[in-house]
Amino acid sequence: MPFLELTLHCTQSDHPRIEAALEELGALSVTLMDADAATPDERAILEPGVGAMPLWAALTLTALFDADASRDALLHALEALAPEADFATATFCEVADQDWVRAWMDDYPPLRFGASLWIVPWNADTPAEALALGADAIERPATIVRLDPGLAFGSGTHATTALCLEWLESLDLHGKSVLDVGCGSGILAIAALKLGAARAVGIDNDPQALIASHDNAERNEVVERLDVFMPDAAPDAQYDIVVANILASALDALADSIAARVKPGGLLALSGILDGQQDELLARYAHGFDDLRVTQREDWLRIDGVRRA
Repeated sequence: MPFLELTLHCTQSDHPRIEAALEELGALSVTLMDADAATPDERAILEPGVGAMPLWAALTLTALFDADASRDALLHALEALAPEADFATATFCEVADQDWVRAWMDDYPPLRFGASLWIVPWNADTPAEALALGADAIERPATIVRLDPGLAFGSGTHATTALCLEWLESLDLHGKSVLDVGCGSGILAIAALKLGAARAVGIDNDPQALIASHDNAERNEVVERLDVFMPDAAPDAQYDIVVANILASALDALADSIAARVKPGGLLALSGILDGQQDELLARYAHGFDDLRVTQREDWLRIDGVRRA
């Protein structure tokens, strides 16, 4: 069955009323994008900072409705529910239905990170290359993470996630505790557990992320070693390894909180950083961390270092 897609522009101040109105009118989903960005990559929200949802001054909202929804009725109802907003730019189009899981599978082949870590769609075959790992005594057997991102961010295809996965794969995680700040699909926490970590905690401000993380942990048989929390409910504890793949602005705002979660001598990795944003973050975290290094992949960076004892 096809869907009816409504696209409109609004300001940041109008957004809460319009989104509430869309939901009241039965929108099946609402997507927010930066109306002023030049490319789709610049428009996307990657992972919101913990406890905050970043929004731009000018937004493009896209909402999906059942195909038989009345276009005129939707516009009249929106004007009544949010009278101060301007709906002159609203447009409609039909969107064909599809098997969304299959569409994701088609665009997402199994991916390798580092020497032995593989992220594989949950119902795809294990690659022959992964099965062959470990045949030589020098090689490590492959570590396979089965993933279904669901509605949460994190599949390994984005450079920020790849940078974190490669860093985790390079570490000796056996017996270590891990904190994943902005856990999304749970991909980083679950990868750490599959690589040998004893326990992991994921924090995210999106309830869908907690659901996806729990489901993926079950799929990978590590659910008993992973706990996920909204920010306000997270335990006040320190960890051997902390990884935060969120926005640079959130990494700056949460620097004290993130640093406090790393045990003395523990390791920290920060990602979600665009090239050009690193100097401020390096200065911010230099107060508590040694050996800070920057690793780049495409236009994105990872900063990692060691908590000062």
